[in-house]
Amino acid sequence: MANKTVPTGLKVEDYLNQIEDSQRQADCRHIHDMMFEISGESPKIWGSKLSSGIVGFGEYHYKYDSGREGDALRLGFANRAQSISIYIMPGYQDFSDQLARLGKHKIGKACLYIKRLSDVDEDVLREIMVEGLRQMDEKYPR
Repeated sequence: MANKTVPTGLKVEDYLNQIEDSQRQADCRHIHDMMFEISGESPKIWGSKLSSGIVGFGEYHYKYDSGREGDALRLGFANRAQSISIYIMPGYQDFSDQLARLGKHKIGKACLYIKRLSDVDEDVLREIMVEGLRQMDEKYPR
């Protein structure tokens, strides 16, 4: 089974420009800059189309015991209808201390949902991103 989330070749600037809400666009641009600084990687749009894509920084190759393998982003974010989704690939299960200090958010397995950047402590968000990327680099060296 092939990975559905793959680099699309779409331009990150086009993705950011199509965000209609000016505050949401500014938040996404700030998150973009944070992730670029933290990762040192140029971003790519991952997914299948512009509106539902993920801005991903870095990539790694995984191979499961089942034989399934593919490539995925190391760190990323996406503008969604209800929130901004922030992806760290180790997932958020080991981040209870940071999440308790973060501010207003919801979480999924590898996804953090925030309504706006002003709802969270940016220093804590940065700490989470740095640690998530460190864990990825440990498990999947660049």
